[in-house]
Amino acid sequence: MTTKERRQGVPADRASRGHPSVSHRINAERIVLLGWGRAILLQLSHPLIAAGVYEHSGFRSTTWAAVTRLYHTVHAMLALTFGSEAEREKALDGIRQIHQRVHGELKTATRRFAEGTPYSAEDPDLVLWVHATLLESVPMAYERFVGPLTIAERDAYCDEAAPLAIALKARSEEVPRTWAEARAYLDRMYSSGTLEVTEQAQTLSRAVLSPPAAAAWVAGPATWVNRIVTLGLLPPQIRRQYRFDWTRVNQRTFNALVPALRSMRRVMPRSVTEWPEARVPASPGIHLPNELSPR
Repeated sequence: MTTKERRQGVPADRASRGHPSVSHRINAERIVLLGWGRAILLQLSHPLIAAGVYEHSGFRSTTWAAVTRLYHTVHAMLALTFGSEAEREKALDGIRQIHQRVHGELKTATRRFAEGTPYSAEDPDLVLWVHATLLESVPMAYERFVGPLTIAERDAYCDEAAPLAIALKARSEEVPRTWAEARAYLDRMYSSGTLEVTEQAQTLSRAVLSPPAAAAWVAGPATWVNRIVTLGLLPPQIRRQYRFDWTRVNQRTFNALVPALRSMRRVMPRSVTEWPEARVPASPGIHLPNELSPR
């Protein structure tokens, strides 16, 4: 594949050469869902994304809304990664239709953005930030709980993911095709001053980390694991902005929990560790859905 083809968003067809795609292998694992909470909190640390989700999504309001959102998000990911061309295009169309409805103006000024700054889920800058948080967080979860990735595999994951970001209106020339490009962009964002946790983001973070009361008795242990893992994986400077407590006890718990989950995953059968869609032949997919999409 030529550089020009990659820059135009042509996906790398590794499966056609007899090798499963890296995104197929990583996204097949159910346990990488533990990286999504980190990605979402990073996304919400951008004030314009937090405003869009806060004002256009009801997922924080009820147990059913939260469950429904997770269901749709997971199934969009599965369609984009393991579905047929028609199924992938249908999932993309659904995301695009939602994005068209997500727009407004910032109601409270931040250090970088004035009151009244417009936001849109179709803004290429916001699409790129959402995309990059997934490029960082999902392979991070895979390495913590499944196994190591080489730089070449991380490069392939970025390359295979690029067409989705472009399809959702990111600028082709800005979308990372290698891990070095992704890392450079993430470092710029972390040091730019753009990221600022607002009150809206803090409110949304509680819905990400804790289910509504009606679901707590069912999801208590899973919620505890999700909270420890999500906060443990967050960059410390973002965790501090959210004002999350993170003590030495929390760190020791996280350090013990990660190998325990990795060991548990290793002894489980494939029918438990992988999504059913991943256990049938499929063409290479194009990564994960955009978290700006409210359900």
